[in-house]
Amino acid sequence: MAFEGLSARLQNVFSKLKGKGKVSEEDVSEAMREVRLALLEADVNFKVVKEFIAKVKEKAIGQEVMKSFTPGMVIIDIVNKELTELMGGTQSKLAKANRPPTVIMMAGLQGAGKTTTTGKLAKLLQKSNHKPLLVACDIYRPAAIKQLQVLGEQIQAPVFSMGDKEDPVHIARSGLQHAKDNGNDYVIIDTAGRLHIDEALMEELKQIHAATKPDEVLLVIDAMTGQDAVNVAESFHQQLELTGAILTKLDGDTRGGAALSVKAVTGLPIKFAALGEKIDSLEPFHPERMASRILGMGDMLSLIEKAQSNIDAEKAAEMERKMRNAEFTFDDFLEQMAQVRNMGPLDQLLEMMPGMNKVKGLKDMKVDERQIGRIEAIVRSMTKEEKTKPEILNHSRRKRVAAGSGTSVAEVNRLIKQFDDMRKMMKQFSSMMGPKGPKGGKKGLKGLLGGKGMKFPF
Repeated sequence: MAFEGLSARLQNVFSKLKGKGKVSEEDVSEAMREVRLALLEADVNFKVVKEFIAKVKEKAIGQEVMKSFTPGMVIIDIVNKELTELMGGTQSKLAKANRPPTVIMMAGLQGAGKTTTTGKLAKLLQKSNHKPLLVACDIYRPAAIKQLQVLGEQIQAPVFSMGDKEDPVHIARSGLQHAKDNGNDYVIIDTAGRLHIDEALMEELKQIHAATKPDEVLLVIDAMTGQDAVNVAESFHQQLELTGAILTKLDGDTRGGAALSVKAVTGLPIKFAALGEKIDSLEPFHPERMASRILGMGDMLSLIEKAQSNIDAEKAAEMERKMRNAEFTFDDFLEQMAQVRNMGPLDQLLEMMPGMNKVKGLKDMKVDERQIGRIEAIVRSMTKEEKTKPEILNHSRRKRVAAGSGTSVAEVNRLIKQFDDMRKMMKQFSSMMGPKGPKGGKKGLKGLLGGKGMKFPF
């Protein structure tokens, strides 16, 4: 998870402040020292850290904070706002040409994930009913054109290529004309990268820029390169008119300092972030939501958006009714699992839920995709009646299911037990979420799980 170390450190600092009825200037200074160390450890640019701490400290030792009933909460709010501002303040959307097609030029060093990100961006545009054309201008890297064509086939987007013998500037110009002739409203140009910035690369990019006059020039940056990512962004920005950045491999870097430094150092807005390898793992970058996640407040808006775009509303309503009436079957369980998997990796979804990082056992949970496959095999080895009425699964039936799914009786027993617990929990959950709200004294997730901690069947 991105920012894992930073998130844990900051939450630890603020948990100390929250418990205080009054906060002294000394308390604020001590907290800011810890925040400074946490940011530096997360590989945030030194100058950025210095300015950030100065701004927060200035606001945190103001009279209205010191006299507040909840000074700790007010300071957290200040840090949240300043973190948001540091990453750009608000979401920066893609520019749109007055007359289509809108031209997007992708730039970046070799290995940053430029070609893959080109495919991901096209997929994201398709979700809004756009018709992107991918243009293959990287004629130097072996198989770069083939890679783009494979991605195009995967998402059913056309790819314009003239092979690796033509001049990239000519390919870009011809690709743009092809888009105009064929009604494509977006053109995404995949350009060449190098292992380092050199004059030949920059000259070529400048010529492609002059030939296509792009509406967006997006720099693809590997978040795992930390401070180097910021240096690369500065170099490209000085020589090319960049309009924004895309951070890749943000899920792979537990520090995430690049995301906090790029905007502050270069002035470039981060427009998208890739949080996984799947073709649909590119997301618009929302500074306020990312700040909220760093501070352990979750990101419910992104979670809701994911659910709305991936889950069938009618099926969800029917599923809710079944849960409430304890009619939830193993078939429903499989369908629910498929819909949730469409939303992305479960551990990433859990990160978006407020306070989930504090729930015992979930913080370090990694979902094993092979285990999910084994669960599906067990369920598919059951008869229709067994899926509907798990209580009829006696020992001989469980042996048969284990043999049919290539698993052990112990695994079948464990799944049935967890399914039963899950069914009870869902019934309890739906009653808590009813019109009258939570009943009784136990509130929230802990009360819902009976204090024991719910074991997920994967």
